Amino acid sequence: MKECFKCKKHKVLSEFYKHSQMKDGHVNKCKECNKKDVNENYKKNIDHYKAYEKTEKRKKSHNERSKKFCKKYRKLNPKKYKAHQIVNNSIRSGILIKSKTCSECNSNYHINAHHDDYNKPLEVRWLCSSCHNYWHKHNQALNQY
Repeated sequence: MKECFKCKKHKVLSEFYKHSQMKDGHVNKCKECNKKDVNENYKKNIDHYKAYEKTEKRKKSHNERSKKFCKKYRKLNPKKYKAHQIVNNSIRSGILIKSKTCSECNSNYHINAHHDDYNKPLEVRWLCSSCHNYWHKHNQALNQY
């Protein structure tokens, strides 16, 4: 248990963000108070944040981070990346038809191709983001490395 210096409530450590430089490894303000402060600060300085989001420097740094992430992902997951490329090219060329609904829950929101086995790149199930994330949380795809 830890006391939030802002709301003075005693809460479990999981209610505080981690911070390696703090004595107990967590910040002294609970997540709830921290979120409230961030939202108030954003509203108070909204013009500043909107201007920053439009700057070239912001766009450039985001693009650079995105490129680094993609490059690292491709290097660490070559089989997955190749399967994703094959699926995307097959959809574009009409070999594979993307389903409009999730095969698990029939949702039509953010449908993704899911591979049970990356050695069979054209054998996919169409899952919404929620079902896809749930599947990967509880299962492991075959031949992913």
